[in-house]
Amino acid sequence: MDTQLAVIGGGPGGYAAAFRAADLGMGVTLINQEESLGGVCLLRGCIPSKALLHVAKMLVEADRLADWGVSFGRPEIKLDALRARKQQVIAALAGGLRQLAARRKVRVVRARASFLDSRTLKLESAEEASAAADDRVVFEHCIVATGSRPATLPGPALPAPRVMNSAAALDLPEIPDSLLVVGGGYIGLELGTVYAALGTRVSVAEMTGGLLPGVDADLVRPLHKKLNGVFEEIRLETKVAALADKGNSIEVTFDGNARRSVEQFDRVLISVGRRANSDALGLENTKVELDGQGFVTVDGQQRTADGNILAIGDVAGGAMLAHKAARQGKVAAEVLAGQPTTFQPAALPAVVFTDPEIAWAGLTETECKAREIRIECARFPWAASGRAQADGSAEGLTKWLVDARSARAVGCGIVGRGAGELIGEAALAIAAGISMPRIAEAIHPHPTLSETLGAAAEVYLGAATDLYRPKR
Repeated sequence: MDTQLAVIGGGPGGYAAAFRAADLGMGVTLINQEESLGGVCLLRGCIPSKALLHVAKMLVEADRLADWGVSFGRPEIKLDALRARKQQVIAALAGGLRQLAARRKVRVVRARASFLDSRTLKLESAEEASAAADDRVVFEHCIVATGSRPATLPGPALPAPRVMNSAAALDLPEIPDSLLVVGGGYIGLELGTVYAALGTRVSVAEMTGGLLPGVDADLVRPLHKKLNGVFEEIRLETKVAALADKGNSIEVTFDGNARRSVEQFDRVLISVGRRANSDALGLENTKVELDGQGFVTVDGQQRTADGNILAIGDVAGGAMLAHKAARQGKVAAEVLAGQPTTFQPAALPAVVFTDPEIAWAGLTETECKAREIRIECARFPWAASGRAQADGSAEGLTKWLVDARSARAVGCGIVGRGAGELIGEAALAIAAGISMPRIAEAIHPHPTLSETLGAAAEVYLGAATDLYRPKR
């Protein structure tokens, strides 16, 4: 089988690359191990987790209405129906991708691919009972979009069904009485939020001194405070030293705060990061180079050290975000079409879909300090927002990070309800190099949470009317 472009991996980056390349007139073969396109994000990650977080949000909202004098009875949770509805969401989106591939005449092959050399792929069946359509693909160019997989704890793995990774947790095998989440990153906190809303007593163990390492502390603080009332316990600076399968529970040995303790949990979720799917690809048969952590080394046009091969998304390192992978996929396709495109995002946004949500774009305070960029921070607390007070999200905060010389936005952070929906405006402002006076001049509708972006700009200018924050 010959093809102009082979794309390995059908996730957000892979199918974006394949579809964009087809739109630019290339003949494309998309090689995917899964029966459906969409990758981890659609099948076992972003989409199913957000579907379950929606359910969790509704359950929490129903409880909050008691403050308004509206009470509901104890919810009846039918796990089979919940799982089925989640799968309907996945199936609808996967079906749409299948149709888009067919309309673009992208040839989709279900197989495992590995490099024989810099121009040839070997295909192996992704299903034991069937053979790949052809056992080799000769390509002019190839885009590697194989993504990542959950990392495991150091030491020998414990093959116990009660020890889950994020994919297994999303299958909702049961609603356990107790759950330990190992890792205080966004995946663990999101899934912990789901299980807590369903009635599980959730505990978190994080090795570092704070949740969401790397995220600005003032954004994490309101979330940590809220989770203290939602989770059974949050253990910081705590390491899981050992796991033991006790049949009906998992025995966990903790090392933390200069003491060792042992407790038992119905289930344990391991959420300690992700690692690149760069092994078993035969990359040693090409000129592609890997860094010390197994990520494919690429330049600003997603090119590897091998002139015929590009790489995008999680396997190429950096922030492991679906929207980043999708943009890189489009960049790679346009580069192969001869367009002068590069991947240079001025404000790559990120969102943690907890309650409250945390979102940021551009630089963080931590990054500004590391780069010795002189900034000023302008913060607007949502306690001064009429909309936030009305819908019970007054713990929120919006802040701009402003270049001290130009008064242009270089970063934005938001914590609060719907932060992920609000951060898009900030990303656009940062990418466009818009200054604080221009943001403050833009009229935001009242009463909305989007007003807080304009109000934070007014704080910077010393012109806020909903706060007394005169410019120093």
